[in-house]
Amino acid sequence: MLNRDKFFIDGAWVAPSGSETIEVHNAGNGEVMGRVPLGDEKDVERAVAAARAALEGWSNTPPDSRSQFLEKISAGLKARADELARLIAQEVGMPIKLSARIQAGLPIANFSNYSRLLKDFKFEERVGNSLVVREPVGVVGAITPWNYPLHQITLKVAPALAAGCTVVLKPSEVAPFNAFVLAEVIEAAGLPKGVFNLVTGTGAQAGEALVRHPGVDMISFTGSTRAGKRISELAAQQVKRVALELGGKSASVVLDDADLAAAVKGTVNGCYLNSGQTCTALTRLLVPQSRYEEAAKLAGEAAKSFTVGDPLAESTRLGPLSSKAQLERVRGYIKRGVEEGAELVAGGAEPPEGAPAGGYYVRATVFGKVKNSMTIAQEEIFGPVLAIIPYKDEDDAIRIANDSPYGLAGAVWSKDDARAQRVARRIRAGQVDVNGGAFNMNAPFGGFKQSGHGREAGVYGLEEFLEYKSLQLKG
Repeated sequence: MLNRDKFFIDGAWVAPSGSETIEVHNAGNGEVMGRVPLGDEKDVERAVAAARAALEGWSNTPPDSRSQFLEKISAGLKARADELARLIAQEVGMPIKLSARIQAGLPIANFSNYSRLLKDFKFEERVGNSLVVREPVGVVGAITPWNYPLHQITLKVAPALAAGCTVVLKPSEVAPFNAFVLAEVIEAAGLPKGVFNLVTGTGAQAGEALVRHPGVDMISFTGSTRAGKRISELAAQQVKRVALELGGKSASVVLDDADLAAAVKGTVNGCYLNSGQTCTALTRLLVPQSRYEEAAKLAGEAAKSFTVGDPLAESTRLGPLSSKAQLERVRGYIKRGVEEGAELVAGGAEPPEGAPAGGYYVRATVFGKVKNSMTIAQEEIFGPVLAIIPYKDEDDAIRIANDSPYGLAGAVWSKDDARAQRVARRIRAGQVDVNGGAFNMNAPFGGFKQSGHGREAGVYGLEEFLEYKSLQLKG
């Protein structure tokens, strides 16, 4: 049992104001794996006060010194990489092989990357008679999700610290233990007290208290569109800066000249990564009407290769969902797809055969002959559910791809790279993979429409936490 009974505030581990706790469940077997404190407004108040007091000193710390701290944090996480991979595999359900590379590996790489970027970043430039300077936005409240918990924490905390901001982190109560490991690493790195603070709790209590607090200058949030709207409403009362990375319903557009087998395989892999618990998941596969039958067969065969199992087993390709609530939600969407008349090509709402008892497992599912107006094509399911949508021609494919309240990601497949890029430019999304292009940690990440605003990753993520100031000089 992992029992965390203290918060990290002002450089020390302190007791919470109350005695209530939150149970954290192991996704693989459903058992309680530990508890964390249920923070409230008083705990947030202490954390924000500490961050406020530390702001002037940290913002005036030379960038080279801040860079050294980030590199120390990266090294500290690397030393605990195996522990983090196992921990997050149990919290979230991602198979251990992928968890080691993604859930533990990306945070290590990103802290190091921001250390490097900081060395070359220009915080001021001369423009005519003005000196234009970049200053930290101030105290940042970071509210993070459970699906890529430490990665999403890192994409907020690392650039915020690099910019000279101080931080109060409220991680997801579904997967919070990795955040405590980060706090221990930060403590060992010797970061000045109050620069980083950790409070756990629910969104309704600790999260809203953080958003409402007048001492917080900016909220950076990753999570559901519904919660993002609520945060925007609360933050607007103080005209507080808000960065949002929200939901997605990404279309993978397979053009008529594409290598269909490669495109379907790439799309299925993109849909089922982390059991579909990925905001950029390629959940809509758009194929020419003439190639639908072939595409459906390929997708169904690919789905069957995703063996369900314990996330700590090396052979597992599809781990469990993160929680019982998530399991019920995904099964509900699968039933809805059948009710609305989509063709069930693979999978279904029944529990998968051979899955470990007690865990939150669901079948890798493929629906065919989906209309884009159907619920499973419009709403974010956050599970391993693929919807195949036939289209008439290129313009129809682009129309369908853009017929969504979301605009986070997408993909285009064609043997003609120029054509693929031309179509990609017409898709209203913040990130479009062209013929399986790889993830780039230095490219801007964020969405259009109800997928949010603001960008994370690389220098673009650093700039989110900075304000412009112009010094008008005489002569």
